[in-house]
Amino acid sequence: MAPAIQGPRDLDPRAIDAALTGTPFAGQMHHFPTIGSTNTHALEQARNGAPHGSFYVADEQTAGRGRGGHHWHSNAGDGLYVSVLLRPQINTSGLIWIPLITGLAAHRAIEKTTGLIADLRWPNDLLMGPRKTGGILVESQLESDRVNAVIIGIGINLHQQSFPPDLATPATSFDLELKKHAVDTTDNIASRQLLLIHLLIALHEELLALNSATTAANIPARISAISTWVKGRSVHVHGPQECTGITAGLDDHGFLQVRTESGLVRITTGGLRDAAG
Repeated sequence: MAPAIQGPRDLDPRAIDAALTGTPFAGQMHHFPTIGSTNTHALEQARNGAPHGSFYVADEQTAGRGRGGHHWHSNAGDGLYVSVLLRPQINTSGLIWIPLITGLAAHRAIEKTTGLIADLRWPNDLLMGPRKTGGILVESQLESDRVNAVIIGIGINLHQQSFPPDLATPATSFDLELKKHAVDTTDNIASRQLLLIHLLIALHEELLALNSATTAANIPARISAISTWVKGRSVHVHGPQECTGITAGLDDHGFLQVRTESGLVRITTGGLRDAAG
């Protein structure tokens, strides 16, 4: 059980370290009241030799980034903004698994912290119904065909009460969802500290599972079990492989398959939207 905390928006480094005992993240937290981008900083630290398990949490980002160069709204105190530095023993072909296991970890952490069930939109979005509540940005540093470092950036909306009207996907926060569904939590406020702890513990467990060929082979099925997007959904794929069709599940390597009028397409990059949208 995670230690008691002072309040829903506080971060207590000693309590976090105690909760993370036995994981590579214990004693590795770096906290910033404000920063440009936790991912940008983590990439710099990786180049400077920062160890596996280092993670960087900000109360506010002034230049938060999402996939495709999109800006991630990171107002002070409103969300969980964290980047995790890993040095996994994988080659470049294994990078596809990183956002997927992070999505699995985030799904578990969200349910454990709030009781809410998040949907996963391949490869990197967390949603509540049609509204986006979180995103995952994975960046890497490579040496030949080996991965020197992976940075996992995770942004999750916790306390926002409103959002800019021009977002590509309408957004929501956990506080809004908890009030909507009358979930029984303290003052219907999601705890940033508990979510961070549960997220890192779940990510540690997913990384251990990734080291086993047997458990890694189950990742596509596990994604399909908690995502409404990877099978039987009419989608438009935007990006270099732009197409429209019906999702047909993940292949054995974690890539999305879409059945179009001209045949089955294996999507290796890009993002999804509902075809009607």
